[in-house]
Amino acid sequence: MRNILAEYYRTPFNPRVLYPSGGFQNEAGFFRFGPDIVCYGECAKGIANEVMNSEALHVSEAFSATGAELRLPFDIGDVIENLRRERYLEKLDSGPKPLTRRTWTREFYYLVRRFLPVAVRRHLQRVYLKDWKTLQFPHWPVDSTVDSLNEAFLRLAMIAQGCDRVPFIWFWPDGAFSALILTHDVETAAGRDFCSSLMNIDLSHGFRSSFQVIPEERYEVPNSYVDEIKTRGFEFNIHDLNHDGRLFEGKAKFLCSARRINEYAKKYNARGFRSGAMYHNLDWYDAFFVGRILEIPLTTSQDYSVFHILNEYTINLWKRQISLVHQKNGLLSFITHPDYLINLRCRDVYETLLDHLRQVVERDAIWATLPGEVDRWWRARNEMRLVQDGDRWRIEGPDSQRARVAYASLDGDRIVYTIEKPLLTP
Repeated sequence: MRNILAEYYRTPFNPRVLYPSGGFQNEAGFFRFGPDIVCYGECAKGIANEVMNSEALHVSEAFSATGAELRLPFDIGDVIENLRRERYLEKLDSGPKPLTRRTWTREFYYLVRRFLPVAVRRHLQRVYLKDWKTLQFPHWPVDSTVDSLNEAFLRLAMIAQGCDRVPFIWFWPDGAFSALILTHDVETAAGRDFCSSLMNIDLSHGFRSSFQVIPEERYEVPNSYVDEIKTRGFEFNIHDLNHDGRLFEGKAKFLCSARRINEYAKKYNARGFRSGAMYHNLDWYDAFFVGRILEIPLTTSQDYSVFHILNEYTINLWKRQISLVHQKNGLLSFITHPDYLINLRCRDVYETLLDHLRQVVERDAIWATLPGEVDRWWRARNEMRLVQDGDRWRIEGPDSQRARVAYASLDGDRIVYTIEKPLLTP
């Protein structure tokens, strides 16, 4: 049986979980683990086909504990996997769809997109996304359901076992409270030609970033361009194959494209990959060369959405998202495009964002790094383990000298964290 808490917290604390002997509902659906945590999966206490109807299904009331054993009416590991793989989308889209939400409409849009004036494209995108702020789930502007579910499970397990403090390996190296990455997707030749200037802008604020580059059709990728990105300490990654919106159209097409993407990754010695329009299908990712994929989430709104969909030319939304992600000790990840930052108005907003990020990084002890470093850290942390040494705990494993022991403690109806030797001491 999976040790969910060990996967998330890297802790030796391993409560025994029992599930109903009669199994679960055969169909997956929505229910609540408490009033605010929306779950998706099978549940012995019933499910709702729509998120709004899940409010009456608070299955935390069905939780029970006997000695060191926990009884849950759902498999928490399956629910977390469903959330991470976004398997709930099928249910969210199961009702009648307006014209803009139908698959054939999206395919037709990508077919004619390059021939549409920019103003027409932006209008169609606003129509498509007009109701995104009103969705009950996932939560806007940041969804942290998986984190909240892990915290709620840990709290119940600690209460059941009479434990007021649990050790674990802190999420980020050197006791940093959160992490930050800046990434740039390069979509046109004009954007490619602006990358040198964008690197200067990032460096002037004390940051380095990654550039995701489209290897086919959109523009040439000269060796001098690749070399400049790498020699200046930035990161070169692959962005889709040709960014036509059809990478995940079918398994056979995807496998063929994945082979070519892998060839480009080898050619450019690149480990990072991002698909066009953020489409993904984790069940197919084994086709990529890296083997065991680490998916780094996007936790803030893209510049295109902020500027051209929401029509906002401030950093107010980004500041709100930064605060929410930092409260969960999460990863602040940004996507901006050199293609749009050529515009002076957009560039001024971006530089305002960098000014704010520099202040937040220094004030709140945030690890500002590159996606490749996040990948290396998370793989190393996954191989670390806590070992009891007398009345203390120590960490063993790769890169353990950068890791920190932390403790999760009960504080009323919530969990609070403390770190040994944090990067910043209050």
